[in-house]
Amino acid sequence: MSDEVVVFVTCPALASQDIAEQLVLSSLAACVNIVPAIKSVYKWEEKLTIDDEEALLIIKSNLARWADLESKIREIHSYDVPEIICVPIVEGHTPYLNWLNQSVALQAQG
Repeated sequence: MSDEVVVFVTCPALASQDIAEQLVLSSLAACVNIVPAIKSVYKWEEKLTIDDEEALLIIKSNLARWADLESKIREIHSYDVPEIICVPIVEGHTPYLNWLNQSVALQAQG
């Protein structure tokens, strides 16, 4: 298993581009895919929500950047309790994983 991860974050659709850009520009993510129209069903504060339209961010990063990535998402996200789920990449195309790691390398911070 490698140290690369995929992080899933849901957010308001209008905020998705800004969040994605901030994460990539700060070298916390190598790439962020934006799935623009997802429909979420959940219960929050004892109220069922069935028609909340959000965007899904699929963020590629590595565990060395996890703490800073999570902190940045919490800082710029508008939700009180944002969904931030980190999933390990068990295997991947080696040249892609090399690029990912180079993109989020700690020395890349400016």
